[in-house]
Amino acid sequence: MEAPLTPDGLEAVLREVGRRRYHDRHPFHRRLHGGGCTRVEVQAWALNRYLYQAAIPRKDATILARMDDPALRRAWRQRIIDHDGEADGEGGIARWLHLTDALGLDRELVVSGRAALPATHFAVEAYVRFCATRPLLETIASSLTELFSPKVIGERVSGMLAHYDFVDERALTYFTARPPQAERDVVFALNYVRRHATTVEAQQAVVDALVFKTGVLWAQLDALWHGYVTGQLPPGAWAPHVDGVWT
Repeated sequence: MEAPLTPDGLEAVLREVGRRRYHDRHPFHRRLHGGGCTRVEVQAWALNRYLYQAAIPRKDATILARMDDPALRRAWRQRIIDHDGEADGEGGIARWLHLTDALGLDRELVVSGRAALPATHFAVEAYVRFCATRPLLETIASSLTELFSPKVIGERVSGMLAHYDFVDERALTYFTARPPQAERDVVFALNYVRRHATTVEAQQAVVDALVFKTGVLWAQLDALWHGYVTGQLPPGAWAPHVDGVWT
């Protein structure tokens, strides 16, 4: 960038980042939505993705703690409630566990995170650390992957229900509940970025933040592909027992 973009111009650049880099383009996602995954691959995806879902309230809490404006905090804290719920058994994390339960995964194992891929741990913690250390504008911009998620969620629900007889609508309640929340959140975050990223430096920083976040999501799918499609599992990852039972 040689000169600051208009807010519409900046938004167009951000949307182009998603078009080129969002993880719906990853071959694992296409395999998952198209019915090409084995049951084991779907289980591995759900188990590893739980680690990311469970980290979302933590990263949002780090962002919230850095906000001086009470109005901004009030708006942002709804994200934590969406995932943690107001009580046990509520919220997005609990709904994700409906999926892992339906897939026959041991809940304690899923929640512990000890069987997740090392790359999943690294990617998730890199995102939390980014939101704890980077300027507020960049951390808010990193959430703009939500611009692209509602469409992908629709494809995921229809594809999984069509192709996998081991999931049903109840198992997928996380995805059916999420789109209106994401749409609300992205309106807020996009408006914030449009208002505050007014210099070349700030605009480049928010674009870079979104590129970073798409990389976090992409890296998790790379690890799943390497581990469960090509069969190169690292030590300690969720793996088949010699008798064929997955634990």
